[in-house]
Amino acid sequence: MKTYILAIGLLVLSLGAIAQPNRDQIRSLKVAFITERLNLTPKEAQEFWPIYNAYDDQMVKIKFEELRGLRRNIKQNVETLSDSEAKNLLDSLVIAENKLHDQEVSLIKNLKKVISPQKILLLKVAEEDFNRKLFEQFRKRRQQRQ
Repeated sequence: MKTYILAIGLLVLSLGAIAQPNRDQIRSLKVAFITERLNLTPKEAQEFWPIYNAYDDQMVKIKFEELRGLRRNIKQNVETLSDSEAKNLLDSLVIAENKLHDQEVSLIKNLKKVISPQKILLLKVAEEDFNRKLFEQFRKRRQQRQ
């Protein structure tokens, strides 16, 4: 429990100290947060992190290279799209969303060989908790600037 509080404190302080966090800093905080929450053995960690990092890299690639552009295009042009263009964008959006889902399924399948199903569920909870805390920190920082 003490280490859990320490990890959260480190996360909060680190996020507060960073003027404009970049992906590497956020990723480092995420790694520390997940490591703490999952309580991985050294052997588990050695096998877990290459799998998780490959998954995370693919998720970032899909989200930032495919989905971001699609969503921006939809948002900017939704009123002027022809039915054909709208159908193509929608099909592309579904394909990208399916890629995200496929990555999730693949991660779970690969992690089952390395860690227990209970730790896989803990990972999902830890990811959600980390994202929520990160969002809260960004929201607080934005409110302080205003």
